[in-house]
Amino acid sequence: MPDRAKNSGVPPVSVLRPGISTSTHAALRTWTGYLRPDGRKGIRNHLLVVYTVECASFVAQEIAQGEPDTHVIGFPGCYDNDYAIRLMLALATHPNIGGVLAVGLGCEYTQPHRIAEAVRASGRPAESFFIQEHGGTRLSVAYGKELLASLRARAADNAVKVSMTWADLTIGAECGGSDGTSGLAGNPVVGRAFDRLVDRGGSAIFEEVVEMIGLRDLMISRAASPEAAQQLGATYDKMLNYCKAVRQYSVAPGNFAGGLTTIEEKSMGAFAKGGSRPIQGVIRVSERPPHPGLWILDSVPDEHFMQFGYTNPNDTEGIMDLIAAGAQIVLFITGRGSVIGSAVAPLVKVTGNTRTYRNMTEDMDFNAGRVLSGELTMDEAAAELMDLIADVASGRESKPERLGHREFFLMYKHQDVPSLEAGCRA
Repeated sequence: MPDRAKNSGVPPVSVLRPGISTSTHAALRTWTGYLRPDGRKGIRNHLLVVYTVECASFVAQEIAQGEPDTHVIGFPGCYDNDYAIRLMLALATHPNIGGVLAVGLGCEYTQPHRIAEAVRASGRPAESFFIQEHGGTRLSVAYGKELLASLRARAADNAVKVSMTWADLTIGAECGGSDGTSGLAGNPVVGRAFDRLVDRGGSAIFEEVVEMIGLRDLMISRAASPEAAQQLGATYDKMLNYCKAVRQYSVAPGNFAGGLTTIEEKSMGAFAKGGSRPIQGVIRVSERPPHPGLWILDSVPDEHFMQFGYTNPNDTEGIMDLIAAGAQIVLFITGRGSVIGSAVAPLVKVTGNTRTYRNMTEDMDFNAGRVLSGELTMDEAAAELMDLIADVASGRESKPERLGHREFFLMYKHQDVPSLEAGCRA
């Protein structure tokens, strides 16, 4: 047990309540979070600076520079794009966000004051301004920092701290840099953890439908209802048509170098992160799960937009999609290693490759490779991972957080979500 605690950050059994097993202790864990007016609970109380066009990105980054607990996101385009607008709105009203400053240049389509209005309507403080109206770079940065100071004070005053349990959590899962160990250890351990989360009343979301090539029947067999089966089949068919249309499949030279041989083999490993519980249905980008359980996130462009916009241009885009669906934490499974983090929500990096864990120990949070060496069973590893998740939910920084990683990527892509309103156009 001392070696396991050293590798994963999980406390040894001796510090747990006497007479209670590790798994039972994990199920009973609670921590303090932030209650938002919509009833959701956040595990952080970050401020968010949102820029509405690339021309405002430098000023936004300078405003956030050196400011504690302040993250930045933004969309580079000066044109209309519902997908990006929905993403920004979902991230600006995420349960981990306590206040928002929206910064625009002044001639772009997406209006910062509309974003601020949506945030205020969610019960959180927000401010906005145009750089063109505040004297350019230097004066706008100074003005933005003044607004941030006010927002920080109001976010602290508005913070309602409450107890949280597993039932209050939504957790996302994403793969990146997969190798042969990803499907054997990294993803299956996350899948076992997802089973535990769902059993405890939480919500689990996994995506990368383009990494489910060849698995149509398997996906549908996991459906929780006939409606879910129909959604899964339609989502798979759209994905396959998309991949054929753009002649692009989610497999890369690094995957082959890591021991994978085909996209179907990679698909089986990627699907393992979904665990074994019934799939409740399919949600789309910026949609929240309607109720607890296991969900698949579809980020593939719709068929009438199929010739435009790659579905997974990089790992960060998929992570932001999961966070926009309400995930307070995202598990990122990588066999070959990764050095990214994420804005808005903590990223917890899991690897099934012990060599990668040792080589990149400052970046990797959890070594699932111990399952392959026989040091842990799959269930023991899942229990340790759940304890680590609870620690991060309790305020412990994940390694990407500790290193200051706050990557984000909002691309220009088309996907309709008829149930959602953009709400921040001019």
